[in-house]
Amino acid sequence: MKETDINDIYLYKKISDYLEDHYGPGGRFRDGQYEAIEAALKHRRTLVVQKTGWGKSLVYFMCAKYLKEMEKGFVLVVSPLLVLMENQSIAAKSFGLSTCILNSNTRKTRAADLSDIKEGKIDVVFITPETLFSEEIQQAVSEFRIGMFVIDEAHCISDWGHDFRLEYMRLNKVIKALPKNIPLLGTTATATSRVIDDLVQQFGGNVFVSRGSLIRESLVMHLLDLNDPETKYAWLLDNIPKIDGSGIIYCLATRTCEQIAGFLNNNGISARPYHANLNNAMNEETEQLFRNNKIKVIVATIKLGMGYDKDDISFIVHYNIPSNIVAYYQQIGRAGRNIPRADIFLMYGDEDVNIQNYFIETAFPTKEEFEIVTEAIKKVSPNFNKASIVETVNIAAGRLDKTLTFLTNEGYLYKSGSEYRVLNNDFKYNAEHYNMVTEIRRQEQKQMLEIVGIKSCLSRYVVNCLDDDTNQNCGKCSNCIDEDEFKQMPQAESVIKAQEYFKTLKLEILPRKKYPQKMSDGTTKLPFVNEVGLCLSRYGDPGAGALVKEQKFLQKQRFSDELVEQSYTELKTIIAEKQIDYITYIPSNRSDIVEDFAQRLAQRCSISCVDFLETKPDSSEFSQRDMHNSVFQYANAFNKFTINTAKAPLLNGKNILLVDDIVGSKWTLTLGGLWLGLSGANTVVPFALADISGSED
Repeated sequence: MKETDINDIYLYKKISDYLEDHYGPGGRFRDGQYEAIEAALKHRRTLVVQKTGWGKSLVYFMCAKYLKEMEKGFVLVVSPLLVLMENQSIAAKSFGLSTCILNSNTRKTRAADLSDIKEGKIDVVFITPETLFSEEIQQAVSEFRIGMFVIDEAHCISDWGHDFRLEYMRLNKVIKALPKNIPLLGTTATATSRVIDDLVQQFGGNVFVSRGSLIRESLVMHLLDLNDPETKYAWLLDNIPKIDGSGIIYCLATRTCEQIAGFLNNNGISARPYHANLNNAMNEETEQLFRNNKIKVIVATIKLGMGYDKDDISFIVHYNIPSNIVAYYQQIGRAGRNIPRADIFLMYGDEDVNIQNYFIETAFPTKEEFEIVTEAIKKVSPNFNKASIVETVNIAAGRLDKTLTFLTNEGYLYKSGSEYRVLNNDFKYNAEHYNMVTEIRRQEQKQMLEIVGIKSCLSRYVVNCLDDDTNQNCGKCSNCIDEDEFKQMPQAESVIKAQEYFKTLKLEILPRKKYPQKMSDGTTKLPFVNEVGLCLSRYGDPGAGALVKEQKFLQKQRFSDELVEQSYTELKTIIAEKQIDYITYIPSNRSDIVEDFAQRLAQRCSISCVDFLETKPDSSEFSQRDMHNSVFQYANAFNKFTINTAKAPLLNGKNILLVDDIVGSKWTLTLGGLWLGLSGANTVVPFALADISGSED
């Protein structure tokens, strides 16, 4: 049957039959679903903007069923998250569709999957943008019979969008090159009018837009004015057991996920962390436990965000306030999909704005970063890899990756595997556009922060911010009712438990074992490696971490006796087990705060404090915080200090406790230990008051 001969009644009957086959007699489309399916099959360019839980994936599942029956090829779905792809694949199979997933986790089955696709055995292919643009897939595409191209979470294409992804930028080139006879469908729950207008333009104009109400009747929203971590933790302990079912706690920092999960487990509430720093197998196990209701809580970053589908999530807690309303709506949309009520809790505190500002300010590479990287490229071009320039640019690895990705997307570079090639295009830093997007994000941040002060309906406020002009109150949120059933102030006993928990949060200082790059003689391993060390706290965390942050920059430049005593309490067992002979410290030309602390600690431990290390006369004035990758951090630490030759004979065969106030990259403690070890020390155990690494995750 030719496309031009499709009869509207015939198409409706076919699609309705598919729906009843799945849901049984009486299965009905939600408002707008069939219209979106029809548009996707006939109008070619379609954008579906509907609330979470509306059933956007049903649109392309129905299209896939029809294309399969008409023998018109498979549906290729570009998806941003691995967990989302797994969920979609399971759902597609329930409709009788054969699927395969192409991403970084499925490389072992790649050859077989590509063979099945080419032979027409697959109905729906889920693929990440990174995999789509890999050389292997690009070579295979010419043999694919694509019946429809779908961009899930389409707002990621637009840099006006809240969750703009660099890797999604390249999809606009695919859209432009897509033959007119292949339908294009974009889906999202979180697109403002500005983003929709941008997507319509990128889709080529003349786009059918399906847009419905964003109100989620099952969600009951609560505001919680809880400013400090101890109170927040205590509230979680008091209230989570009161709520039936399972839920998600969203945090901005990975370390917060780990800490909250640990606290809940310690107090009898089953919880697991979920974030990008955990391996895929661990996150997949957590998802499975959560899906089967074997755990009460997942404590997650936005990695468990878009599209995650568990239909009975009964609560969402935002430990930190999100940076904008769109992200907030996306995340609370995980709850209440197939249950009558889900409670949504928004905590807010002063520290949240600092974290938000970090994300906003680092969204785009700076002009300086572009200039540094492009100058470095000119010295190694036309062909190079990242390793060839990382040692010449003082830029963090993540920032360098982002800059290279921007340069690739802007047409300055071409990437194949790990290799880059310079193209004949001059890169121009589009400051006006980047500044405009940043300003929009500032406005969105302000809009999100204003929610904590409004007295009107919270649900209506959120959807109004998303350009849904609903004027009806929900009648259920904490602003609509006289008294919220979830009391804001936790029990004093729970606060004490939280305070005690923070005192137990000690961190290991794992030793570095290799140089940041191969040495001139080919050596990669360090000739002396520290023992596993101890860090007393996270910088800024309640307890010791807060004291370090407060006292480090005081005019009197002295850590308190309380920190000395806490350190002694934690170290006395280690000192006995490791048979520590001396305490020494990392020297500094700028302050004697570490020396003073080490001497007082040594006195409390009844051990001699010896200045085995000394600063070099010509050492750099730059701190390690000014160094942004391992190559520069190593070089800066190497040039800072050396061994005190007058005291070195005392080191022979001795065990040393090496003290510093702050640990970040660990290169300072690594080099300090190296000098001590090469000068005769038997073992070196590092100790620091606070860990500042990963302060903004």
